[in-house]
Amino acid sequence: MAELLEPLSANRLFKLLKTQKNTTIALSLFDSATQQPNYTHTPQIYLHILRRLSDSKFVKHIPRIINLIQTHNCKCPEDVALSAIKAYSKNSMVDHALDVFQRMRDIFGCEPGVRSYNSMLNCFVVSNQLDKAVAFFKYFEMIGVPPNLETYNIMIKIACRKRQFDKAREVIHGMWNQGLRPDVYSYGALINGYVKCGQLLDALDAFDEMSERGVSPDVTCYNMLIDGYFRIGSVKDAKEVWGRLERDSAVYPNVVTYNIMINRLCKCGEVDKGMELWHRMENNDRKLDLFTYSSLIHGLCEAGEVDEASRVYASIGESGVSPDVVTCNAMLNGYCRARKISEANELWQLMRRENLCNVVSFNIFIKGLFLIGKVDEALSVWELMPVRDQYADSRTCGILIHGLCKNAYLNKALLVLKEAENRASADVYSYSSVINCLCAEGRLEEAVSVLERMVNHGHQMIPHVCNAFINGYIKVLRIENALQIFKGMVTEGCYPTLVTYNILVVGLCKVQRFADAYVLVKEMLEKGLKPDMITYSLLMDGLCQSKKIDMALNLWKQVLEKGFKPDVTMHNILIHGLCSAGKVEDAFQMFLTMRHRDCVPNLVSYNTLMEGFYKLRDSEKAAEIWESSLANGIQPDIISYNIVLQGLCSCNRELDAFRFLDDALLRGILPNIVTWNILLRAVVGDGVPLATQLLCCS
Repeated sequence: MAELLEPLSANRLFKLLKTQKNTTIALSLFDSATQQPNYTHTPQIYLHILRRLSDSKFVKHIPRIINLIQTHNCKCPEDVALSAIKAYSKNSMVDHALDVFQRMRDIFGCEPGVRSYNSMLNCFVVSNQLDKAVAFFKYFEMIGVPPNLETYNIMIKIACRKRQFDKAREVIHGMWNQGLRPDVYSYGALINGYVKCGQLLDALDAFDEMSERGVSPDVTCYNMLIDGYFRIGSVKDAKEVWGRLERDSAVYPNVVTYNIMINRLCKCGEVDKGMELWHRMENNDRKLDLFTYSSLIHGLCEAGEVDEASRVYASIGESGVSPDVVTCNAMLNGYCRARKISEANELWQLMRRENLCNVVSFNIFIKGLFLIGKVDEALSVWELMPVRDQYADSRTCGILIHGLCKNAYLNKALLVLKEAENRASADVYSYSSVINCLCAEGRLEEAVSVLERMVNHGHQMIPHVCNAFINGYIKVLRIENALQIFKGMVTEGCYPTLVTYNILVVGLCKVQRFADAYVLVKEMLEKGLKPDMITYSLLMDGLCQSKKIDMALNLWKQVLEKGFKPDVTMHNILIHGLCSAGKVEDAFQMFLTMRHRDCVPNLVSYNTLMEGFYKLRDSEKAAEIWESSLANGIQPDIISYNIVLQGLCSCNRELDAFRFLDDALLRGILPNIVTWNILLRAVVGDGVPLATQLLCCS
C-alpha cells in the first residue's frame, strides 16, 4: 500500500489522485488517506475514485467504497451515485446497479433524478435485458419522472435492438410532436439498427429524413451507411454515400471513414482506389492507424501486389507507429502466399525478436513453409510453439496435417493426427486431409478406419470427406461402392455438392454408364444444383472418349441452349472428339467459330487440329494451322513439334521433318524421347545415310 508521509487535506489528496495515472497506486493512496485520523473523504474524491474503478479489473472495489460513503454518512450529489451505476452498467452487473439505484437516498443522501433513471435504463440495455428496460421505463413514467432527450434515445435503441423499427420511428415522430427536437444520436441509433439488419434503404430514408428536418448528420452516420452498403455488397451505393460525404461542407471524413473505405475497397478487389485514399490521407496529414495499414497490406497481398504491400509496411516505421501482430501477420501471409520465403523468414525473425507472434503467426509461417516443400523447417517451427508460450490449436493441426499430406509425408501426418486426437485438437478438416490422401493412394481400408475415429470423436461427415471416398472408389473402378456412399450422404445429414456430382459423372463415364450420368445431371437440376461448365465438360469428355460423338454433340447443343458460354477446355474436348472420330472438317469449323464466342484458341486447340489433319495426310492444311498459331502469338512446345514431325514423316516428308527439328532447336525447345522415336522409326526404312544424319544430329 502506498503510504502518505504526512497528514494531508482532501484538496491535496485530490491533486495527487489526478496526477497519478496508475489506478492501483491511486486506490492505494485513497486507502492510506482513509486510515489517517481526523481525515474524511469529500464527495469530490469519492466521485474521482469511483470513476476510475469502472474497469473490470477494479470494479470489485466499488462495494467497499460505497460502504465507506454510507458509514461516514457523506452526503453526495447524484453524480457520485451515477458513477457507481455506470461502472456496474459497463460490466453488465445489473443487480448491483439496481441495488445502488434503489438505495441512493440511504447511501448517498440524494434522490435519483432523470439522469439516474436513464443510467439504470441503459444498464438494462447494455446487459441485453430489453423487456426489463421497457418495464423500467413504464415505471418511471408512472411515478412522474419526465423523460428527456437521452431517455428517448435509449428507447429508440431498445426498439432497434428488438427490431421494432416502426416503434423506433414512432418515438422519433412523437418527440417532434412534443416539441422535443431529436438529435443526431436519435437518428444515429435508428440508422445503426437498420444497417445491422441489412435494411439499407430504410437506413438511407432515415438519413435523408434527418437532413430534411434540419438535423445535421455527423461523420458516424455516414460511416454506418458506407460500411452497411459494403457489407451487403452494394459497392456502388457505398461510393455514392462517400461522394455525399465529400460534398458535405459541414462534415469531414475521419480515420474511421478512411479505414472503412480502404478496407472494403481492398476486399472487393479495388486496391488501386484503396491506395488513392491512403495517399490522400498522407497528403492531408491524416493520422493513419494500424487498422489502415493492415487493411491496405492485406488488400494488396490478396491482389498479388506483394512488393507494394512491402513498401506500405516499410512506411509504418517512418510514420512513428509501431506495427502490431495483426499488421505483421498480414505482411507475413502476403510473403508466404507469394512464395517469397526469404522475405518471410526475415520478417518472422523480427516478429520473434519483438515478441509479435501469436498462434495465427505460427499458422501462417508453417503453411508458407509447407507451400514451398520445406517440410523439416515447418516441423521445426511447429516444435518451437511451446517454447514461445504458444499452443497449437485445431487450425494449426489442420495446417500441419494438410501440409504433410500434400508433401507426401502421409505416415507422419497419421502420427500427428493421433497426437492431435489425444489433445482433443483434431478438427474435421484434419481428418479430411488424411482421408483424402489415403483414398488418393488407394489405401481405402485405412481411410475407413480413420473415418470411424473421426465419427467416434464427435465430428459430423462433411462433403469433402465423402467426395474423397467416392473419388477413391472410382479410381479403382469400384463404382457401386462410390454410389453407395453417395446415396448414404443425405442420411448422414451431409448433402452432395456440385463437386460430388462432378466426381460421379467422371466415374460413370469411365465405366461407360452414360445413361446413369445423364440421370445424375437431371437429379442435380431437380435439387437446384446447376451443372457448371466443369460438369458438362466432364460428361462431354467421357462421351468423346467412348466414341459417343453424336451424344456429345447433342450435349453441346444443350449447353448452348441453356445460355452457357463454352470455355476453351470444352471446345478442345469436342474438337479432339471430332478429330478422333475422323470428322476433322467439323472440328475445323468449330475451331473457326471459337473467336465468335469470345473464346480464344490455345496451344491445345492448334495441336489437336494439326494432329487431326496430319492423320488425314492433309499436310497442307496442317501447315496452315501451324502458321496461324504463330501469327496469333501461340508459342509451340515439344508436343507441337512432335505432332508436326509425326505428320510429316507419315507423309514421307522426312527432310522437312528435319528442318522442323532444326527450328525447334533454334527456339530452344529440346527434343524428348518421343521425338527421337518418331524420327528413328521414319528413317529405318529409308537407308543408312538418313539414319546416320539423325545420329549426327543427336
